[in-house]
Amino acid sequence: MIHPKHSYFPQLKNDTFLRAARGEEIEHVPVWCMRQAGRYLPEFRESRAGKDFFETCQSPEACCELTLQPLRRFPFDAAIIFSDILVVPQAMGMDVQMVAGKGPTFPEPLKEPEDLQRLQVKVDTAKELGYVFRAITLTRHKIEGKVPLIGFSGAPWTLMSYMIEGGGSNTHSKAKRWLYQHPEASHMLLKMLTDVIVEYLLGQVAAGAQALQVFESHAGILGPAEFKEFSLPYLRDIARRVKDKLKEAGQDVPMIVFAKDAHYALEELSQSNYEVVGLDWTIDPLSARERTGGKVSLQGNMDPCALYAPKERISDIVKKMLEGFGTRGYIANLGHGVYPDMTPENIGAFVEAVHQHSKQMIKQI
Repeated sequence: MIHPKHSYFPQLKNDTFLRAARGEEIEHVPVWCMRQAGRYLPEFRESRAGKDFFETCQSPEACCELTLQPLRRFPFDAAIIFSDILVVPQAMGMDVQMVAGKGPTFPEPLKEPEDLQRLQVKVDTAKELGYVFRAITLTRHKIEGKVPLIGFSGAPWTLMSYMIEGGGSNTHSKAKRWLYQHPEASHMLLKMLTDVIVEYLLGQVAAGAQALQVFESHAGILGPAEFKEFSLPYLRDIARRVKDKLKEAGQDVPMIVFAKDAHYALEELSQSNYEVVGLDWTIDPLSARERTGGKVSLQGNMDPCALYAPKERISDIVKKMLEGFGTRGYIANLGHGVYPDMTPENIGAFVEAVHQHSKQMIKQI
């Protein structure tokens, strides 16, 4: 059964991204960029000027507009809803502010296990995060079937580290201290987060999301043993529970896991119920293919800083990347988000190079 709301959406015209996620045949390699709706676009800066970041996140109209802006400029094959991973800790009752020049800040981070009592355990996602769902539904209509819309969430460990550190950190030593001093409380928090994330992702699909990405941005701060204990089981649990629930409704939505700098766990990630494994730029495409053994599609992984190169050089880098990954079961992307000081023209050159080179490569097969 398809969710009744979905029958009202405009028909999808370009499903290349969804087909690549499932490893099916494609005419060109699909491409999108993490943070494609971002400060590198003058129209994004204009829309956001003088407005509070999280207020913007809570406005479906603003999120829709920011999501659509890059599609007006570039022929991306997918859009990702404009939002933030920290809306989940907010929904659990934590105060998060975006401080200019400093980034996200929690005025009262979690310090000791007893602080978990401050968190809302049972979160009504429709009430607390309904603004994201409304943004997705509105965007699905406004995108007019041009490309699929991706929903997303932060992963439990990454959210936990923000909630304890109180913001960004180089060492994440406060959060990691919990793993070593308070393993039980750590698992309790990770489980609480997992429960909310599962409901949140299902709500996004019900609202119209056609694919889902889970961001484990702080995977690289963990070693292989800690990752296997405090990250991987929860990543797997999220995918399994979301998929089981969707299957009951006769739905099937591809899921992507992006665990940045977790190159030590590629094999495990490729056996975690996700159709796609996202890669950062520190992994060689050919070895990623070998290590994942054709079990999953791969997404990534051009160094974002390659966008500072001249256009001809970008084209060469893309060609090499495509040759490494091959064109089947592959979604081109950056190995991280677009940086604010990048020139839009070079993003255009990246997208064009992916389409152009991959079309030629597929013709030659």
